[in-house]
Amino acid sequence: MALRPAVFLDKDGTVLVDVPFNVDPGRMAYAPMAHAGLNRLGAAGVALVVISNQSGVARGLFPLAALEAVRTRLAAMFRAAGARLDGFYCCSHHPQGRVAGYAVECACRKPRPGLLLQAAAELGLDLSASWFIGDILDDVEAGHRAGCRSLLLDVGNETEWREGPLRIPDARAPDLDAAARRVLAERGRADRARAQALAPSGQAGGG
Repeated sequence: MALRPAVFLDKDGTVLVDVPFNVDPGRMAYAPMAHAGLNRLGAAGVALVVISNQSGVARGLFPLAALEAVRTRLAAMFRAAGARLDGFYCCSHHPQGRVAGYAVECACRKPRPGLLLQAAAELGLDLSASWFIGDILDDVEAGHRAGCRSLLLDVGNETEWREGPLRIPDARAPDLDAAARRVLAERGRADRARAQALAPSGQAGGG
């Protein structure tokens, strides 16, 4: 089966208003222009996968089971926006945590790419044709480490600005709808270039 391109999305500050350590579905709300962005991506039929660091588990702020209600509510919000949540992958670890089994270094906490690699293997995704959209440079780096292109939302949530070659975004946008337009435009250009390359010799052009 052919691999599918995907758009990986950070959760808090990208799809949702950032409410730190929130697992109450009643407090989950769309970030500005996120409803429109999800609608645009859903209409295009692209696979959508949320990738989120949830260190509240390691910090003892909420149990791992609490994230199931978050996933259920997030899926409903995607449906309400005309999109489908194809996957929800969370890292519950943190090296400075206090809960045994979760207070560890891991391969899945962004900016490491473990969750993207897991999602690609389980969902049949083409990482080289995919994008990661997030609001901080750890998202950008995680996308690049997985082999994706990365887009940074300029919404003021990045505060450290640690530099590095993997932390340079391929594109920027002010909100998720603008990001969706950019990603889909790039996808359209890539599809046209691929079709042109596959066309029989002499078929392209006019005259």
